Amino acid sequence: MAFQTPQDPSTQSALAQGLDKRDWIAGLEKGLSIIEAFDDAHSRMTASQTGERCGMTRTAARRYLLTLQHLGYVATDGKLFWLTPRVLRLGQSYLESARLPRVVQPFLQRVTAGTNEIAYVSVMDGDDIVYVARNGSNRSMNTGFVLGSRVQARVTAAGMLMMALRGPEWVDRWLADHELKAYTSHTIDNKDRLRLELARVRQQGWAVSEQQLELNYRGIAVPLIDHHGDLVGAVSVSMPMGHESTEDALRRVLGVLQETARAMRNLL
Repeated sequence: MAFQTPQDPSTQSALAQGLDKRDWIAGLEKGLSIIEAFDDAHSRMTASQTGERCGMTRTAARRYLLTLQHLGYVATDGKLFWLTPRVLRLGQSYLESARLPRVVQPFLQRVTAGTNEIAYVSVMDGDDIVYVARNGSNRSMNTGFVLGSRVQARVTAAGMLMMALRGPEWVDRWLADHELKAYTSHTIDNKDRLRLELARVRQQGWAVSEQQLELNYRGIAVPLIDHHGDLVGAVSVSMPMGHESTEDALRRVLGVLQETARAMRNLL
């Protein structure tokens, strides 16, 4: 009798959301999970280590890794495997084909012109935000918010805003399932405090995050709403704090962000 592995959570979720089992390609799911298994803490892995992170055997993981190597997405020295720059084509395909980044780009130029700060549009993906559009000159920032960068949502203004607008029930479930890591001495790593902060953000309709991910940097964000009234992302700026107070920064940039978000609404 052939051994059948149990369906993993993503498979169960997809089928529960209405995808016909006959249309589900498990091999594609597993191949993508191999690519996503690599991160800053796991930049080079053996087949066994990759299999452990993906919930598959060493033999299965090795077959997927060798296939990805043949396609150019993975390189190996015979023992360790690592991703190649070809993987960036996957993200670049989104940035070049998706409508949202193209629509918002001219508006981000207005934000930069009106604030002299780097402007971003980001969307939620799981527990992270992903920057899908930006405008402004580069600064020396450890976090390096380039296009496609992923950052923990809860330590950014844009991420806190999008989390808050999902509602208190969603926030309670999220907090119950996650531990809060501190990135700086200013990171909110207490669940009760974060719950209160998200409630405040939800009530006021915009967010400020100061020094939660990187010292001496501040982010301010407003929601990006489409013409149906649905939340599609956030418009934000990131800036060095310098000697400018929070209140002065808000007076300088919040109105520009809100006006820009309103101007984009009918185009989304």
